Amino acid sequence: MAEMATAAAAGAFTLGGKRQVNRMGFGAMRITGNGIWGPPDDKQAAMRVLRRAVELGVNLVDTADAYGPDVSEDLIAEALHPYPADLVIATKGGLLRDGPGRWRPDARPAHLREAIEGSLRRLRLEHIDLYQLHSPDDRVPFAESVGALKELQAAGKISLIGLCNVSRTLLNEARQIVDVVTVQNRYNLTDRGSEKVLDACAEASIGFMPWFPLATGNLARPDSAVAAVAKKLRCTPSQVALAWLLHRSPAMLPIPGTASVPHLEENVAAAGVELTDEDYASLDSL
Repeated sequence: MAEMATAAAAGAFTLGGKRQVNRMGFGAMRITGNGIWGPPDDKQAAMRVLRRAVELGVNLVDTADAYGPDVSEDLIAEALHPYPADLVIATKGGLLRDGPGRWRPDARPAHLREAIEGSLRRLRLEHIDLYQLHSPDDRVPFAESVGALKELQAAGKISLIGLCNVSRTLLNEARQIVDVVTVQNRYNLTDRGSEKVLDACAEASIGFMPWFPLATGNLARPDSAVAAVAKKLRCTPSQVALAWLLHRSPAMLPIPGTASVPHLEENVAAAGVELTDEDYASLDSL
């Protein structure tokens, strides 16, 4: 039954041939305040979510310096440090915040060097397990931004490098400079604009971390295929959406986020939802 599953039920993926993680991860964006700005209304509740995620077998936690800003990283350290040996903390740099719901790219090498020092300090780490460029910056040649990460990796500040919000062309460009181990793009049942990027990741054994993974929109209405599959499998439409992602590609690493322990438990339990080929086909046709 899905409700008995832990993150391990999703199977494992090895990042860059070095760090094995369970394919069901956790995104730590929503443990901050409204608009991903400032501290959460209930700090202790946010910390309980983080600790429960680890208890449920989650060993890939994704965050960013822009979440809060700084708040998510601080909470992760306060709740989980000293970290379990198998826990991979992935963080990101390259976006600035001007207020609730407002995001601005800054992928200048100088900013990235400053950003990673802040993340290291807040997370209480000597090096970042997985550091991701949060966004390309039209004002900065992409190769310069990626090159800065390569230098930080050589300096021992970063173990593994990932990208976010990139096209297949930018992914290929980055791979000429560094070993890219993950890509994080928007992808879900209703938004498959990154299909070509996902396929490229699968071909190259690059992990694909879909953000906004739970969007189902009208597909979750009572007469929909999603609802029909959920009823058949005795689970929720959100669990069906996550199960579809896991079924879609062995490179898929969903990182659903929440500030609620019950919602977290529901998300992780999706690792145990087994779609038949018929179920998958009915969802994929949407």
